[in-house]
Amino acid sequence: MTDLKKAPGGGGEAAAADRPAAKPGAPERSVRVVILALMITMLLAMLDNLIVGTAMPTIVGDLGGLEHLSWVVTAYTLATAASTPIWGKLGDMYGRKGIFLTSIVIFLIGSVLSGMAQDMGQLIGFRAVQGLGAGGLMVGVMAIIGDLVPPRERGKYQGMMAGVMAIAMIGGPLVGGTITDHLGWRWSFYINLPLGAIALVMVTMVLHLPRREGGKGRIDYLGAGLLTLGITAIVLVTTWGGSEYAWTSTVIMELIAIGVVALVAFVFVETKAAQPIIPLHIFRNRNFTLMSVIGFMSGFVMFGAVLFLPLYQQSVQGASATNSGVLLLPMLLSMMVVSLVAGRVTTSTGKYKIFPILGSVLMVSGLYLLSRMDVDTTRFTSGVYMAVLGAGMGFLMQITMLVAQNSVELKDMGAASSSTTLFRTLGSSFGVAIMGALFTGRVQDEMLARGGGAATARSAQLDAASLAKLPEAAREAYQFAVASGTHIAFLVGASVAVIALVSSVFVKEVPLRGSGPAPKPVAEAV
Repeated sequence: MTDLKKAPGGGGEAAAADRPAAKPGAPERSVRVVILALMITMLLAMLDNLIVGTAMPTIVGDLGGLEHLSWVVTAYTLATAASTPIWGKLGDMYGRKGIFLTSIVIFLIGSVLSGMAQDMGQLIGFRAVQGLGAGGLMVGVMAIIGDLVPPRERGKYQGMMAGVMAIAMIGGPLVGGTITDHLGWRWSFYINLPLGAIALVMVTMVLHLPRREGGKGRIDYLGAGLLTLGITAIVLVTTWGGSEYAWTSTVIMELIAIGVVALVAFVFVETKAAQPIIPLHIFRNRNFTLMSVIGFMSGFVMFGAVLFLPLYQQSVQGASATNSGVLLLPMLLSMMVVSLVAGRVTTSTGKYKIFPILGSVLMVSGLYLLSRMDVDTTRFTSGVYMAVLGAGMGFLMQITMLVAQNSVELKDMGAASSSTTLFRTLGSSFGVAIMGALFTGRVQDEMLARGGGAATARSAQLDAASLAKLPEAAREAYQFAVASGTHIAFLVGASVAVIALVSSVFVKEVPLRGSGPAPKPVAEAV
């Protein structure tokens, strides 16, 4: 295990992270304390959207501005996605600790301001500030773990990461509902302060990374601007397409053109920049590129499943919306257990290629099984299907980051972590947009075909109260339509997941750092 203190003779963060071993005892305990602090920060980032989502109806009732509701989420998502690669590069240039602490502080400032918002316009602006800080939280966690823990040893902590994700997805909606009902919606933002304060204190006190030498350089402002513009256009297309605007509308077409031009220009600029935001040479490594593809597909599938599974169980199986997080328990527990086992096996054997393959096979199988659900599918059966999908995600979620980080030089750890995180974020945006558009279209078509009425057909998502008020014939038609929409959404997800399976077959098993002499990852080109 890697010591946290700078070794005599220097060598910078790269040297500290590259040392293959450390004697047991205090150093390992120190690493565990740091990992605990990082997991608290990870929980902070993941809980926020889930808690705030539950409070949104109350927020709209208080502040008004229903027509701008989507921007509360969009502003946060845009700021997070656009800032993620910039945070990663700043960490590579100036050192992880200071940049990471800065992102936490900005996130907390945004949380306080959001809780104090007096109208919807202020809330949207302050959510963007919060998202700006959030962009540095996840990439900071992953990059610091990449610096402190050799890849061979990193599998020990995969279960912790999967556990944090499960806690956030199960507890987020429940905590959000409880806070909103008893303390008011503003505390949905203020609740971040105690968790953030604990993370700040722990990271400040126990994380001691060696000072980075020669990290000063000119920031690639042009590249950062072009990348931000391109990501913004992409996220807006996936957010607005099929909802705010038709997919063939002028606005969507213009956004697609802006995104394509900006990203092409970004690639050109990065080939000339002295300190590129995303060093393009990391994509010459076959494993890194494949992990980026698999990460994108995992994000596509994961967030689509989280969106549509509770909707199906509430609308078709009659489950309570209050327990929407608990409904995902079979998938999340399976994901956590499998991730823990895969991490332990990777640590003990140094082998990992089989896991992306197994994960992709199970992901395709789980999605196909979920696509077969209908109005008569029992909760037990759907739970088994979710467990299959969760097992697939468990094999993939952390292995993708581990292999990606092992595929680059240590000086590019931040850029590699942020790029992998960005691809997963973009995958989730595409997944929600594409699966959502197909789901909504199928539900509306089925409702019209079955005589559900034009007014009902215009809404592809009805809450439990609205569903209960429908005549029995219309309610049955809606349940059939939701089951049909779920079928097409998950069938498309299974088809997309096949790309992850094909990609995983071509992964080359390069020895993990920490299990012997460090490999030279850039030599293994595509």
